[in-house]
Amino acid sequence: MKIFITGGTGFVGTYLSNFLLNRGHRVAATGTHPTQTRINHENFQYVSADTTRAGEWQQEVKEADAVVNLAGRTIFKRWTESYKKLMYDSRILTTRNLVAAIPEGAAIPFCSTSAVGYYGDREDEILTENEPQGNDFLSKLCGEWEQEAFRAQTKGVRVIAARFGIVLGKNGGAMKKMISAFNFFVGGPLGNGMQWFPWIHLDDLISAIMFVIENPDISGAVNFCSPNSVRNKDFAKILGEILNRPSFMPVPAFMIRLAMGEFGSALLSSQRAVPEKLLRHGFTFRYPDIEDAIRDIVGGK
Repeated sequence: MKIFITGGTGFVGTYLSNFLLNRGHRVAATGTHPTQTRINHENFQYVSADTTRAGEWQQEVKEADAVVNLAGRTIFKRWTESYKKLMYDSRILTTRNLVAAIPEGAAIPFCSTSAVGYYGDREDEILTENEPQGNDFLSKLCGEWEQEAFRAQTKGVRVIAARFGIVLGKNGGAMKKMISAFNFFVGGPLGNGMQWFPWIHLDDLISAIMFVIENPDISGAVNFCSPNSVRNKDFAKILGEILNRPSFMPVPAFMIRLAMGEFGSALLSSQRAVPEKLLRHGFTFRYPDIEDAIRDIVGGK
């Protein structure tokens, strides 16, 4: 297959691109830099593009057998009004342009990223894909993001809205930031630590993307997270033990909100998401347990 990936040289995108290339697929991937040095393979094509704008990059979509949409500015920084617009445009406009580029009648799978933030702060509720949308900024952003993706259904496209949990992997993403905090002896639970932490190991995330692409019976919203969410305080305890760093000092909620503003409130929110649809269709997680996942990522016995 030829697979087109927006954001194909980011943290998740680079791993996915290499995974697909190693399985014999051809990959065309967008990035914002003029050149890229992460991937060197005869079946890899790099497309430098601002995907929030229509352009020549859309021609590559027409030749794709599957499309994966990973583009979007990181949520892991303070959400000023100007940055919220960048978060919005990078997701909504990119997805809109992708859908516009897909030919009518293209019976292809389109896996478009969303997030479990779709559900908002839900305390201890168990969140399958059937639960309603929340009301905060991130929830509304995810909802609009998914709506843009689902417009492709009118062209005969099978759309999967992949609601990612926190992706844990080596050398990047959220784990890199958390390990850095623990190494400086400032790691610990956020607030009271009772909020649920929906997570997924990067290996399982990539396998799940391929699983939904190859399984024609899967469409609609899909939770991409471990079947075993953990509370934030338990995650911090396990990570601290494996890193041999203290994890008993919580970061007060008011300090998080003061330092990070609206994003701080999102960090303190709770989503006890479960991957009901993946499990029902027979997906097997390699790392369903948080301790095994962390040990694989950071080492330790």
